[in-house]
Amino acid sequence: MNQNRRRALLAAASATALGFLPTTAPAHAADKYPHKPITLVVAYPAGGDTDVLARLIGEKLTARLGQPVIVENRTGAAGTIGTAYVSKAAPDGYTLLLAPNTIAITPHVLKGVAGAQVNPVNDLTSISQLGRQSLFVVATATTGVSSIKDLVASVKAGKITSYASPGNGSPMHILGELFDKATGVKITQVPYRGSVPAVADLVGGQIPMMYTTLGPVAQYIKAGKLVPLAVADAKRSPFLPQVSTLAEQGYPGVEVGAWQALMGPKGMSPELVKLLNQHCEAILKMPDVAARMETIAITPTGGDPAAMSKLVQSDFQRYREIVKEFGIQAN
Repeated sequence: MNQNRRRALLAAASATALGFLPTTAPAHAADKYPHKPITLVVAYPAGGDTDVLARLIGEKLTARLGQPVIVENRTGAAGTIGTAYVSKAAPDGYTLLLAPNTIAITPHVLKGVAGAQVNPVNDLTSISQLGRQSLFVVATATTGVSSIKDLVASVKAGKITSYASPGNGSPMHILGELFDKATGVKITQVPYRGSVPAVADLVGGQIPMMYTTLGPVAQYIKAGKLVPLAVADAKRSPFLPQVSTLAEQGYPGVEVGAWQALMGPKGMSPELVKLLNQHCEAILKMPDVAARMETIAITPTGGDPAAMSKLVQSDFQRYREIVKEFGIQAN
């Protein structure tokens, strides 16, 4: 072996021993996810179903991942402000979104609103369907209505003219339009920035009725301040089985439900999505999580990212057709 070759080999060996050559492997090993706090965005005010679920999931993810998962409420424009923020974030798993199926509706309804055109199919990454919810038609006890028949009669008589919703482009907004079509009445939507302020005005007597998930109104139904008139599902809700469906009361086809999902920016790696999905699957199987979700009337769902992605695509298409059919628009 000549002297120059021998010197080169010795130099390479020394560099390897000192860690100068194989830099790639140690860098990846040191960069294990997560190595810093994670932001979990909720595009609605604190206290609503989505916010409560986000804080529950965030708490469990914190324990499992070993890094704080901080819930951040970025509200406004029917949830599009928070959704757009996440869609533009780096796809590194440190900015996530916990969202209801409103994200599949608002792009079709808020066409004239800047920043509202976040396509959940193309601009977000589906991670896990966390739960599903039923929507209810409720009225204040002071209206005196106890059925959908009573409600329709009150609307036709001019006694009830408006309803509260948690925002333009929400599933509740869609339900309101489908209800009007099925019953032949017109009830004016009063959109709020989330369920919490809407329910406050409902219970306070500023508005007579609302389309809503059960969680925000359950305590007021129990107290007798609100009356559940119907559920907008194909079958009765296990959380309120005494309440009949709209179909049972003579209005078939008016079915709108809600779901809650964990999502992230587009471009997240399959490995990262799989990791977060596995954590969600484990969390949804925890008895204390199921019990807490029951208090806000959310049924734990789960499933792989592909199933969630398929659901988003299906709903995005379905609501596009509904919005077009009924000419639903909001500014």
